[in-house]
Amino acid sequence: MSYEKKILQMKQMLKKNKPQQGQQQEQPVFNKPVPPIYAQAWHEAGMKRVDNDWGVVFVKETNYPLDYQHGKYKLGEFYAGLELWDAYEEAHPLKLTSDDEALFYDTETTGLKGTGTHIFLNGILQESSKGFTLKQYVLANPSHEAAFLYESKFWQGQKMVITYNGKSFDWPQLQTRWTLNRNDLPPLKNHRQIDLFHSSKRIWKNDLQRMKLSTVEEEKLDFHRVDDMPGYLAPMIYLDAVRSGDSAMLLQVLKHNEYDLLSLITLFIQATELVFADVEVDKANVHTNIGKWYNDLKQTAKGSGILSDITASYAGEEAAMANYLLAAQKKRQQLYEEAKACYLLALPYLEERQWIDASIELAKLYEHQLGDLDEAEAHTLNAFHRVKKSQLFKPEVKENKMNQIEKRYVRLRKKQG
Repeated sequence: MSYEKKILQMKQMLKKNKPQQGQQQEQPVFNKPVPPIYAQAWHEAGMKRVDNDWGVVFVKETNYPLDYQHGKYKLGEFYAGLELWDAYEEAHPLKLTSDDEALFYDTETTGLKGTGTHIFLNGILQESSKGFTLKQYVLANPSHEAAFLYESKFWQGQKMVITYNGKSFDWPQLQTRWTLNRNDLPPLKNHRQIDLFHSSKRIWKNDLQRMKLSTVEEEKLDFHRVDDMPGYLAPMIYLDAVRSGDSAMLLQVLKHNEYDLLSLITLFIQATELVFADVEVDKANVHTNIGKWYNDLKQTAKGSGILSDITASYAGEEAAMANYLLAAQKKRQQLYEEAKACYLLALPYLEERQWIDASIELAKLYEHQLGDLDEAEAHTLNAFHRVKKSQLFKPEVKENKMNQIEKRYVRLRKKQG
């Protein structure tokens, strides 16, 4: 049976009688669905059955002590990260303090988008008296969706939800499913979020070719999955489990989700370490990215300090981007000689786009602040010829940029008589 037919088959479970034309619509009364025939089998397989006013949901609970090792980190190192953030007074996208109710969250769904896509697994990892506890809520079948969503407790309190690409995928999916069940459920709270996907892109830009969580695990967290089920098979496995009642393969989906969540907490530990680390700890590129991140957050004292440490510890290509970013800051601070020096150190190693920008900035410095028109003309011509040969820009952008540089050159020639 095809995947599409299975989806249609499951949708039949949710069909409701439509009122006749002209008939007054009454507030629908929730009809609690009957438990699935495989409820006992799933319970015996390790997924505890939970009954509530909206139906049945299955929960698999796993506890981890603080010394549990996942890759190169122990889960208890999470608290060292909290101490660092507790002491940091500024705002930051990664900031999580001991006052927050931290909750690591990951879903598995029957598809990628659309109202016909169901979340069938809500994985939630959070602190507990035993260290950390993972609760994996499994949708009994689509008719029990309200019961499934209710047990997640996202209608309660104020949490800090930590995900990997959750702002774009997991949370919007949850909002959609909640909206479709809004007549039966308490309102969904608008919890604060930390998305480690965006933080990883910030930290490892130009260092990782792919940002899939499995790639980050292997290259940065020293965690290698063994006999892991590919994520794209999860929807088919779940649909087969609902149709047949056999949960053996479904438990492999839960193991895949478990790996994801353990990697989330260790990724948070490592990202926090890097944000506060000295530049000698890792590659210059990583710390250059972090310094730029602080600058983009308008925390220039912290950002400049990191970039300056990189230029003091590294040279040549490794320090090129740090010098390039530092030059712009020096210019804003009216430290023109220092800005020039940073641009000149960076220039031989920059990629084309940054090279063109640095050449134009040097031309401006030499013309307006340093009074060296010959050097200004030289860098202007260099930028013009590089743009002319470049394949980076769209034709209209390229023409506009060349016109601007040409006007600068003509003005310089006039100044020189």
